[in-house]
Amino acid sequence: MTTFDDREAAFERKFVLDEDQKFRAMARRNRMLGLWAADKLGKVGEEADAYAKAVVHADFAEAGEDDVFRKLRDDLDPSVTDEDIRRAMQDLLDKAAAEVKAGS
Repeated sequence: MTTFDDREAAFERKFVLDEDQKFRAMARRNRMLGLWAADKLGKVGEEADAYAKAVVHADFAEAGEDDVFRKLRDDLDPSVTDEDIRRAMQDLLDKAAAEVKAGS
């Protein structure tokens, strides 16, 4: 194998690792986001866990995160603004990415 081949293989491995971490961070973020919204909806225990799972599943409806946003927007009270939802989405993604990177 040449140096070029080694570098190409290393870049491919890095790309796969990065994509895996992004996927895991988004799934973790969606679960945390579901628990955040469940709290706003007054759900606790198993009901909150079931709602969090529903938010995770909502992400499979289409590419991107608009499907998750729409689910939350439809379910939450109008007093929770779009900005509140988007901020929670970003804050929890940052937290989830840090947790995934740390390996927890």
